Amino acid sequence: MRRIALLGSTGSIGTSTLDVVSQHPEEFEVVAMAAGNNVDLLAKQVREHRPELVSVGTEQAALDLREQLRGEPAPEIVCGTEGLELVASHSDANFVMTAVVGSVGLAPTLAAIQAGKTIGLANKETLVCAGSVVMKAAKEKGVPIIPVDSEHSALFQCLQGERREDVSRVIITASGGSFRHLKREELEKVTVEQALAHPNWSMGAKITIDSATMMNKGLEVIEAHWLFDLPYEQIETLLHYESIIHSMVEYKDSAVMAQLGTPDMRVPIQYALSYPGRKLLNTEPLDLVKLGTLHFAAMDFARYPLLQLAYECGKAGGTYTAVLNAANEVAVEHFLAGSIRFLDIERIVKLTCDAHSAIQEPSLEEIFAADSWARSRALAFIQTG
Repeated sequence: MRRIALLGSTGSIGTSTLDVVSQHPEEFEVVAMAAGNNVDLLAKQVREHRPELVSVGTEQAALDLREQLRGEPAPEIVCGTEGLELVASHSDANFVMTAVVGSVGLAPTLAAIQAGKTIGLANKETLVCAGSVVMKAAKEKGVPIIPVDSEHSALFQCLQGERREDVSRVIITASGGSFRHLKREELEKVTVEQALAHPNWSMGAKITIDSATMMNKGLEVIEAHWLFDLPYEQIETLLHYESIIHSMVEYKDSAVMAQLGTPDMRVPIQYALSYPGRKLLNTEPLDLVKLGTLHFAAMDFARYPLLQLAYECGKAGGTYTAVLNAANEVAVEHFLAGSIRFLDIERIVKLTCDAHSAIQEPSLEEIFAADSWARSRALAFIQTG
């Protein structure tokens, strides 16, 4: 049985994971979970799944959760970064689903690796910030890292039974996000509400904004580099408006393997949980006749400069990718708060990366320091306009 520690239970990936668990109670069990401060939803999840340990974002959220569960069987409740790591390394868990958003996922993922847990990775920022450190630790501990992002799950599935030396290139597809049919000059006055209206996927706010800027695809390119040990020259991106082909692998004989499916994150989530097997899933099957046509377009790097910047930071290596991610997290947070415009996200991230002097082969401490520096510098650029 998969005994799961779930990081990010109240988010989009977390709630989908719990739905998958509910469909297969004989195979999957949640023994620990962590969330932020959505106490109302978390309390409902605790009542349904009865984990032994729960972590929340703050001490106040912990007090609120205890109050909501007063008089009921309640788990041990902890909070903060230490709480995340306790959930990730819980002794009864043998699988950790890392579904938190942002670089906050790095420390608990490393804690899970050190505890020998199989990792279901839905937190791309972990590898973007510290891919060399994480993959080295996983190799040393013999810990499998199973990708959960739909694109990386697709690549993982297309690579099954094949030799890596036979890979010519991988192709990561991109929907283009909320503004895919707008020209750059039309982006000057777009609103937060418009940016959050993704045409295909139901995702959290931060990831939806990253999809609109194409930073999400840039982070995925960097993640693919570390997951599959591929040079950036072999990782390509392609606009695919329907989000039916999730990614493709082309081999040196020009054969192309593609993984297709409706846009439902429960599919890659369940695959990670049940790997190497497959199980029935209550989801809409793909009907190609009904769909009729699939559309593709070449990636326009001038239209999506953050994707180009992600490639550049990835190739430059060192702490550049941690800085790229941190600056983007700050800029997106301020856009969602209404304090900067949509195109300011690109400007802030580019200025921060340009101001950075990278450290090659950084330690974990140097990565955290670069992350902190980038957040401060990005905030300074925002405040000075």
